Formats: sequence, structure tokens, C-alpha cells
Amino acid sequence: MARPYRLQGENCLYHIMSRGDDRKRIYTRSGDYGKFMNYVVKAKERYQFYLYAYCLMSNHFHLLLETRLPNISKIMHYIKGSYTTYYNIRHQRYGHLFQGRFKSIVVDKDSYLLELSRYIHLNPVRAGIVTDPLEYPRSSYRGYLGKKDTYIDSDQVKRYIGMGRGEYRRFVLEGMRKLKDPLGKVYAGFLLGSVGFIKDKLKDLEVQITSEEVVNKKALSDDREKAGEIVRAVIVYYGTTLDALCKNKSRPMRAKQILIYLLRSFTGLTNQEIGDMVDMRYPAVSKARLTIERLRQEDKKLMHIITKIVSSFQV
Repeated sequence: MARPYRLQGENCLYHIMSRGDDRKRIYTRSGDYGKFMNYVVKAKERYQFYLYAYCLMSNHFHLLLETRLPNISKIMHYIKGSYTTYYNIRHQRYGHLFQGRFKSIVVDKDSYLLELSRYIHLNPVRAGIVTDPLEYPRSSYRGYLGKKDTYIDSDQVKRYIGMGRGEYRRFVLEGMRKLKDPLGKVYAGFLLGSVGFIKDKLKDLEVQITSEEVVNKKALSDDREKAGEIVRAVIVYYGTTLDALCKNKSRPMRAKQILIYLLRSFTGLTNQEIGDMVDMRYPAVSKARLTIERLRQEDKKLMHIITKIVSSFQV
């Protein structure tokens, strides 16, 4: 079954939500929350977006962000991919951390930004974790009330929220008495706004679909560029060449398997495409990747090597 299209817009406000695989925890230590937000900051620097609000729950997260370029998929691929790599290494596990694709809703900023910020900040209250969102430290709510929060873009928040701290506090507390769900008004599963807003965005999506071939070519080009960075990082670490790796003349032989594992983890290249790069049949590529995933659980030295190589190209 084909995946539904995702609207990739510039200057679009998105409500993003993603859950842990099988609804399991995605943050199990206090340091995990900060590490996740550090990757959000790095994504902001790389992909240029504004962060208006966030809330990290134990098994899912909410982000309210505005893109400046049509690159929401790249943003989320970077955040989720980087954090998954960190989490798997840190907790000596392998495999998927998140449940499928992230959910994204394109939002009418003028009509729903304020309401969605309240909805996000009240997540811990709805979950019964706290009775006051001010008690929850892993959301942007305290930042809205004047506490220092280096993650959100405060100037943008002030520009669109249009409320003082006390007024916003009262607005949120009112929402606690009348727990409204603005997402109940989402159209077609990915649009939230006025009739005019929805019509405009559907036209944007139509244009995007007709240019799918161009988009796919650009995505492949980006993957090839990232693959080049990964190849350089691996051959520099091992002091070898790609040709030596392809011909199995490089030592240790594990280097080729690590290269394959990283290409599968950090690019959208298929096993066949990677096989063409490293001169291997695609079933062997899959086997090499699975070998590294399995060994990482028990080999601390291998985990250290992968972490060092990743740090050299994920900057």
C-alpha cells in the first residue's frame, strides 16, 4: 500500500507527534530528554525552522514548529534518526525506537497556534502525571511564563501568542476546566484551519504531487550526498579506501559491514543501491546490516567505534 502524501511546505506551521514502537518508552533516563532536545536544536541550525512549543512524554513527543523551507521530512528524519542512534548505543539495544512515520498536521497559524500550544502544554495533565502543567519540567510551558527556555524561539512565540504571562497562564488553566481537543477538527487527517486555509493547502499539495518526480530526484541526490559523507568517515577512521573495502582487501573486514549499517541507518538508500556502491548483492547487504545490529548489543568496543564514526559526520 502506498504511503499517503505529506505536504512539504515553506512557512508552514506543523503539529508533529511520534510514539515509541508498540507505545514503549522512548526516554528511560533523565538525560535522554535533554539529548533529544539537543538534536532538535541541531536540526534547527541545519534545516532552519522555528520551534513554538514542545512536550516530551515518556513514550511520545509533541512539537509545534514552523518551517522556513519545504523540508519537514528532512527535519524529522534527522531528529528521530539521530536520537534513535544515540538511544540504541546508550541503552545497548538495536532496531526501531519509534512507531512508523511521524504524524504531521499543517496548522492555520492565525487560528490555531494559541489553542495548540495549550493543548500541547496540557498533555501531562490529561495523562494524570501532574495536576498543574507548571509542575512538568519537560515542556515549553515554563518558558511561556518567563522561565529560561533555550529551545523555543521566544521572539516568535511572543509575536503570535499575543498574551502576557499572566493572561496565558489563565488561558491554560481555563483549558484545564474545559479540556478541549482542537485536533478533533482536523480535515483529511493532516489539515487544521479555516475552509479557505484548507483549500489553499490542498492546492499546494496538488502542485507538490505533480512535481513528485523532481522531489524524488532531489531526495536521492541528498541521500547520495549523505552517503558520501558516511563513506569518507569510515575510510578515514580505518585508513583505507572505498576500492579496498569493495574488494574485501581492507582490514578489519568488519569495516565494510559498519559502512553498510551506517548507510542503511542514515540514508534512504535501498539495499540494492548500497550493494551497487560496495559491490555486494543486496541479500548480503541486508545480512551485513543485521550482523552489526546484533553484535552492537554485546560488543562495547564496536559500539564505541560506531559512535566515533557517527560523530565525525553528524555535525
